[in-house]
Amino acid sequence: MNDLFLGLIALAVLVMAVVQVAAIVFAARAARNVGEAVSRLERDVRPIVTNLQTISADAARAIASATAQVERMQKTLDVVLERVDTATVRVEQTLQTIQEGILVPAREGFGVLQMIRSFFSSGRPSRTAPRHRPTPADDEDALFIG
Repeated sequence: MNDLFLGLIALAVLVMAVVQVAAIVFAARAARNVGEAVSRLERDVRPIVTNLQTISADAARAIASATAQVERMQKTLDVVLERVDTATVRVEQTLQTIQEGILVPAREGFGVLQMIRSFFSSGRPSRTAPRHRPTPADDEDALFIG
């Protein structure tokens, strides 16, 4: 009976060894399939990553270009506003010069003329224009409705 138990133990050890070898072979195949899947994924993802890098580089260049253009536009706008301010100051100075050089002397001259006029008109009696008296024909025209 000891031989029978020893045979059963040997058979159980043999079955366990076969199962372990089968499990190792299955695990090796699974590892190889996972490795191949990872390799395919890397091959498929690599162009996408390359495209994303290209797109991000293009976007960075576009942003840099837009920033440069905005800075140039800001400088141009600053120059234009400075010129407008300068022109405004010049126009104000010109108007001030015109007012001081032409209008003030003109007012003073008009004042002198008024003074001369009042001087000459103070010595003689004032003339009034004769009043226009309406004629009877004018009165009738005013009443006409037609």
